[in-house]
Amino acid sequence: MARRLISLAILALFVAPPAAVAQPIGETDACVNGPGIRADILGMKDRAGSLKLELYPATQDDFLRDDHDLKAEGKVFHRIWQATPKNGPVVMCMRVPRPGTYALLFTHDRDGKNKFNFWTDGVGVPGNQKLGRSRPKVGYAMVNVGVGVTTIMIRAQYLHGFPPAFGPLGR
Repeated sequence: MARRLISLAILALFVAPPAAVAQPIGETDACVNGPGIRADILGMKDRAGSLKLELYPATQDDFLRDDHDLKAEGKVFHRIWQATPKNGPVVMCMRVPRPGTYALLFTHDRDGKNKFNFWTDGVGVPGNQKLGRSRPKVGYAMVNVGVGVTTIMIRAQYLHGFPPAFGPLGR
């Protein structure tokens, strides 16, 4: 009987390998204590370069504005950079100043130049609408954060196709 149970346990290891466990990156305490955002990043082209999350006020006028200007005006702006994990699920954590509605932008800096390269880098927003050839709209980037941890999914988008446009890979 014991031998049979051991054989079944060994067989289960081969039939159903354990799923990869996500190791959060960024401000990892924000994935435990709120208010914070846990962003599950999907559809990355590769594991090159670094990843960035930026938090903006949820207004069209302030979304994607220069961070120095936003800070000078006393408006919300927060940025985290992290090296791209070599394998496994990608989960980024970010603290927010207080519960509320914000705009969030993800970028995959594949060439490591710390400047968005239209031709190689990836971008994503929580709404996951196909971005096409235009800048993301604030409505696509909005996320409501409560007192705890708000989990969102962001699908990375890269320039591809003809005519070239930003969209998820494989679609």
